[in-house]
Amino acid sequence: MNATPLSDHNPMGYPADELDRQYNARASVPDCLPFLQEYAEFSAQARTRVKGYLSVAYGDHPDETLDIFPAPQAGAPVYFFVHGGYWRALSKEDSSFMAPMFTQAGATVVAINYSLAPSVSLARIIDQCRRALAWAWRNIATYNGDPARIHASGSSAGGHLVGMLLAGDWHAQYDAPPDILQSASPLSGLFDLRPLVHTHINEWAHLDEATAIDASPVFHLPEQGCPLLVAWGEHETSEFKRQSQYFGQAWQDCGFPVTLAEIPGVNHFNILMQLRRNDTALSLGILGLMGL
Repeated sequence: MNATPLSDHNPMGYPADELDRQYNARASVPDCLPFLQEYAEFSAQARTRVKGYLSVAYGDHPDETLDIFPAPQAGAPVYFFVHGGYWRALSKEDSSFMAPMFTQAGATVVAINYSLAPSVSLARIIDQCRRALAWAWRNIATYNGDPARIHASGSSAGGHLVGMLLAGDWHAQYDAPPDILQSASPLSGLFDLRPLVHTHINEWAHLDEATAIDASPVFHLPEQGCPLLVAWGEHETSEFKRQSQYFGQAWQDCGFPVTLAEIPGVNHFNILMQLRRNDTALSLGILGLMGL
């Protein structure tokens, strides 16, 4: 099932330099480095606070590993997190910061790693994420997780990759069920990649018309869709907001349940810090989807 394509790659008619700015996540804040440092520092702290199994292999490549933080009790829902970084930065080492909150709430947390562009293609990254999810579905019971209750979440490029995990017609190739995801929360994601062909992002994304469509979640909607929370920060660019709204509307048009939410007071980077507490609107929305 496919969404109706937009009329062109630049539906808002931005000049070239403005289109580039709209998709420059780092330029949406005065300095993104303090936020990225928070990811690393809070993740390192979390790994000292929560028992975890680190660098568990889901594939043969050294990049194909994940960190798992089991719930206190067996049969727990699973929070499966895909990091962002515009497909070229960050890693699972920056992705543990939410583990204390989710494990205390009763979930098993899985933070995955994947290879980075431009050393690998976006298609390869999508393949790795799908193999990681299939591995989790087969093995997560060992870590107190319920394979029938997996929630996928990710921000920015991670939101896009969650969109590709929600896509249809890939599961048989990976020996995974089409309903592998019970729910999901793509955050600040990109769902129609065609505009990126005309921006600086393509210096490492290396997309053309065909590969952009192949990697765009909005053009690969499934026959059966799970409940979603699609969220973005108040202080994001108009295009990042539009991308989430467009995907959420396409999901709803298919008859699938979705909640759209703009999170007040946060930007493209610190939206994730909401997941360190169990009383924020974003955390409450995700915990609700997970039945916690």
